[in-house]
Parts: sequence; structure tokens; C-alpha cells
Amino acid sequence: MPQDPFFNQTLFDKGLEVRKAVLGKEYVESSLAKADDFMQAFQEFTTQYCWGIIWNRPGLDRRTRSFLNMAMLIALNRPNELRLHIGGALENGITKEEIKEVCLQAFVYCGVPASLDAFKVAQEVFKARGI
Repeated sequence: MPQDPFFNQTLFDKGLEVRKAVLGKEYVESSLAKADDFMQAFQEFTTQYCWGIIWNRPGLDRRTRSFLNMAMLIALNRPNELRLHIGGALENGITKEEIKEVCLQAFVYCGVPASLDAFKVAQEVFKARGI
């Protein structure tokens, strides 16, 4: 049962569809199932607003949004989210070679440590997926 008085079922359902398509059904369902009273509002908010609104806006396609997310997550040094979004990028049709180029671009603008960590995270994702 949603806790947030501003919960919008239509936005949640729309966001849930996109979130599962990008991040994988198993991951999303697990995240929602693990949400206790403390985390439930966060999961609802993320699904409604991030995935239901932002990822559904007409200005950018999913591939472009994935490129942007990877670059921002590298710059912010968020390896756990980067790992997740590299997987999402692959689901959105971004190639291993294109992901490598994002990591190389980060070398110049974010620094060697950020780029190196991004390469390591990407390699983990590729290995886990057998690519």
C-alpha cells in the first residue's frame, strides 16, 4: 500500500514498465519487494518521477538517456549505480565499444581515477553477461 499521499498509480505503472525494460524485471521487482517502511516512499518516488516522467519525456530516446546517465554516474563516482546503468545501456542497444568510449571521454573530463573505476565496473558487467 503506497505511503505517499501524492502517489499516482498511473505514473507508477508507466514508470514500472520503463524501469523493468531498462534495468531488468528481476532487479526491479527485488528492489520493490525489499523496500521496507523506510524505503517504500523512495522506491515509489523513483519509479513515478524518474522512470514514469523523465524517462518517458519525448526529447531524448532511451539510448541517449543511458549515455547521459553513464557519464554523470562516472563523474559523480557512483559505481553501484554505474554498474546498474551499464547493464541498462546494453539493454538500450549501446555497444561495448560505445561504453568504452564513454569511459575514455571521462578520462579527460573526470580524471584518471574516475575513468579507471568506470572501466573496471564496465568489465565486471561484461564478464557477468558473458560479453
